[in-house]
Amino acid sequence: MGIRRSAIDMTAGPILRNVMVFAIPLVLGNILQQLYTTVDTLVIGAYCGTASLAAVGTSSQPVEVVLCIFLGIGAGVSILVSQFVGSGNRLKARDVSRTACAFVWICGVAVSLLGIPAAPLILRFMQVPEDAMDLAVTYVRIVLAGSLGNIGYNLNAGILRGMGNSSASLFFLMISCAVNAALDLALVAGLGMDVTGAALATCVSVYISWFVSILYIRKYYPELNYPVFTLKASAAHLKQILRIGIPIGLNHSLYSLGHIALQTLVNAQGSVFMAGQAVSGRITGLASIAISGLSSAATTFSGQNFGAGRYDRLRQGYRRIPLASGVITLAAGLLFLLIRAPMLRLFSQDEAVLMYADRYVTVDLLGHWMFAVFNAILCIVNGVGMVRVTMVVNLLMLWAVRIPCAYMIRTWFDGTWIMLSVPISFAFGMCCMIGFCTFSRKWKEIIQRPVGTG
Repeated sequence: MGIRRSAIDMTAGPILRNVMVFAIPLVLGNILQQLYTTVDTLVIGAYCGTASLAAVGTSSQPVEVVLCIFLGIGAGVSILVSQFVGSGNRLKARDVSRTACAFVWICGVAVSLLGIPAAPLILRFMQVPEDAMDLAVTYVRIVLAGSLGNIGYNLNAGILRGMGNSSASLFFLMISCAVNAALDLALVAGLGMDVTGAALATCVSVYISWFVSILYIRKYYPELNYPVFTLKASAAHLKQILRIGIPIGLNHSLYSLGHIALQTLVNAQGSVFMAGQAVSGRITGLASIAISGLSSAATTFSGQNFGAGRYDRLRQGYRRIPLASGVITLAAGLLFLLIRAPMLRLFSQDEAVLMYADRYVTVDLLGHWMFAVFNAILCIVNGVGMVRVTMVVNLLMLWAVRIPCAYMIRTWFDGTWIMLSVPISFAFGMCCMIGFCTFSRKWKEIIQRPVGTG
């Protein structure tokens, strides 16, 4: 397969070293994912119009709403597998993995089919401008046709992360990005297929990632006895997966739905402002690549040590991992702020688009370190199974702070400054998670348990 099996035992050795080694492939994978979307934006920006650029930018939100619930369930699979690996119970890790495979096929096909009628309804709710509507509907429908592959890949990646393997996902993404870039150039630049070509490139590449991940697990983890296709699921393990995964997925999905509510404010400012936001997202995404990698490492670290009864390491990791994530994200944000002007010009030459993009990038990057700290703590708490607490905090951060702030800014100030609501919400979320871990009796009871006890 081109890459060997490798795993990291988070229950022994230096905490930050293990977390960083685990996170590096995920960070590199995040870079590839950003390049994945960046290639779409570059090609469409170069060969299509502003309406096409706006359509692709706004279409990511409805796709996230549909898929995020399943991404959360993938996180639930990863947490359970990491806990069983930490406790040494590989048999249960196998059963969870096989149940996840059945879940992929049952739900993936349904979502792919439902995406066809759902796309225009969601986009109308988002108040997508008429000049971008038809293009956005086409893009969303085609991308949602790839839901089976997307869900399958993410659940397989969750299984591998739970096993302590973060490097395989990088290999899968390298293949996917190469296919996506080649198809983007062939279909959009070569054949002039506009957003249809970009969506087809995304769809094909994600299916390839899924198929490669299946082959990898079957070859390097034969103890999991992982099937290519099955509809047989363990009721007990499915219940465990859903118990942890649904709150995380519901959190992600409602969070993305909140982003759609915010996107309506963006769309109300017109296609130029929409394009500026879409362009800015390419820069802010690159500057924030460490966050999800370190957060995934935090989840695996927490799950394995909780399963192994290493509560002393949980206590140490809670302090060290969020601090490292915040410092790295702040440093990256400051670096990208210095070079933002020439980078933004790679995506557009329209001065109005660039002005809005520059504003978005500046505001977002100055506050993103707070999200890094917040998300690392959240993932550590998720890793021990306390997913309801994190769901409440995450939803409050969005629905009680960011959305009301954005609407107040639009009503009383200037709608083109609604991005100020983002760092305000990050500060709120970070303070909430720090406060929870400082004052929660249940959390204190877990991290103060004697090592090796249940």
